[in-house]
Amino acid sequence: MSDPDHTLTKVQQVFQAAFDMNPQLVTMETNPKDIPAWDSVGHLELVSKLELAFGVAFDVDEVIEMENVREIVRIIEPKLSKKV
Repeated sequence: MSDPDHTLTKVQQVFQAAFDMNPQLVTMETNPKDIPAWDSVGHLELVSKLELAFGVAFDVDEVIEMENVREIVRIIEPKLSKKV
C-alpha cells in the first residue's frame, strides 16, 4: 500500500541525509534550484540514498525524470506498491 504523505516524509529524511538540511524545508515543489548542493553529483548521491532508504532501484529514465520532489514521490510510489 502506498501513502504519498509517508513517502514524502521519508524523502525529506533522505534529503536531510544527502544535503545536510532541515527536512521541513523540503516540499513537493522543491527542485534543484532550491538546494545548491542538488547538482549533478548531488543528484547521484540523492538517488543512491533514495534507493537504500526505500529498498528500490531506479532505471536511467527514472533518474532523469527526478526533476523535483513531486516527481521523486511519483516515481517511488508504484515501486512501493509492488513490494507489498
